[in-house]
Amino acid sequence: MRSIMDRRNFLKAMGAGTLALAAPGCMDGAGPLTGRRTRKQPNFVIIFCDDLGYGDLGCFGHPTIRTPNLDKMAAEGQRWTNFYVGASVCTPSRAALLTGRLPIRSGMCSDRRRVLFPDSAGGLPQDEITIPEALRPQGYATACIGKWHLGHLPQYLPTNNGFDYYFGIPYSNDMDRVGGEGRNAFWKPKIEYWNVPLMRNEHIIERPANQNTITKRYTEEAVRFIIKNRHRPFFLYLAHNLPHVPLFVSDKFRDKSLRGLYGDVVEEIDSGVGLILKALRRAGLADNTFVVFTSDNGPWLTFNEHGGSAGLLREGKGCTFEGGMREPTIFWWPRKIKPGLVSDMGATMDLFTTILTLAGAEVPSDRVIDGLDLSPVMFGAGPSPREVMFYYRGAQLYAARKGPYKAHLITKPAYGKGKAVHHDPPLLYHLGHDPSEKHDISEQNPEIIADILQEIVRHLEKLEPGEDQLAKRIKKA
Repeated sequence: MRSIMDRRNFLKAMGAGTLALAAPGCMDGAGPLTGRRTRKQPNFVIIFCDDLGYGDLGCFGHPTIRTPNLDKMAAEGQRWTNFYVGASVCTPSRAALLTGRLPIRSGMCSDRRRVLFPDSAGGLPQDEITIPEALRPQGYATACIGKWHLGHLPQYLPTNNGFDYYFGIPYSNDMDRVGGEGRNAFWKPKIEYWNVPLMRNEHIIERPANQNTITKRYTEEAVRFIIKNRHRPFFLYLAHNLPHVPLFVSDKFRDKSLRGLYGDVVEEIDSGVGLILKALRRAGLADNTFVVFTSDNGPWLTFNEHGGSAGLLREGKGCTFEGGMREPTIFWWPRKIKPGLVSDMGATMDLFTTILTLAGAEVPSDRVIDGLDLSPVMFGAGPSPREVMFYYRGAQLYAARKGPYKAHLITKPAYGKGKAVHHDPPLLYHLGHDPSEKHDISEQNPEIIADILQEIVRHLEKLEPGEDQLAKRIKKA
């Protein structure tokens, strides 16, 4: 553990030292050492939605939600149809994205509590290395705008995990509930029903947050960050609180979508994506900025029309069927990546390794990194290196995919439905032929099941689970 901690402190010191050497130029948006970019380092923008379903975008087949900006982004870039998250709920999924590691390794998943809450005492362990921490030695400006959900106590906030700047709500927008009757509070939401804080860096600046304007303000903050840092490399992590319930939307988009309130929310997010891409173009940064759009997990189906759709995929948020963990994903980098439809497998953990590699940053070698470098696919140089995906629910491994085949050791429906069922032999689906996971082909393919089980054995033999961070609670006085 000491070597890990020493590495973490070294990276933080390097980041602080680089920024110090760059001053005062860095404060004006200039680059390290010289006050300008020392080389053509790429910028990175990750736009991460909350509970957006696989089928909720026009370019992924939704018939009534209009997403012209995302549709154009997909046409100009790459639309990934087999892209996964590290977990089917908020906290572990975000930990996987930012660390490049399955959340079981960091302790950011649990069988006792599925996510962090306002009474949680845990958070992302200090010995984990995040994308912004790894980029700091390269002189990157970093910002987290939006939902954090990796620990709300001071030591766990974004500014203590590599980000220079934070503006957002520290956990889900349905927490700190103080009003409304039952589920009616979600069908007819009011701002005052949820006493969630809006923070800037370590300070609360508004409580309850005005969620009607939160998407608009996140977009405005993102554009300001881009313009301010146009002369130095930057990493922007924009994590929307929506379309997680309760649903809120600004007046400009209210009652505009054929899909109702949920569609209004998604269409406002789409508009914000358009403004961000427009800002990149106007600043002359588009050709040097890698932008990714995806979501943290599948749709929350129990909220009916206030939840999204996984399209033809099975189930949604909270489970390890495809609808819970396969997300609509778009890569955009004009004149750099090869436009088209990508059916190769990828995962949010791969963004960690891909971004660090493209930035010339060091990929940590003192721990298991589950992320792989996707740049061969991005640039048309070869197939994805990802052949295997592990599906965890809490701290338990429920399923594994290798190539087109997925084996379910345990199945359990999405939130609010059913019990866990163990399968021996495992259920087996060919996800190319049967993306809806309707037709079990285990009896006809025992050799494929045996091969996937060997992958699972190799994975579990080397697995060292981290201390459960989600079960920790603040002690009451």
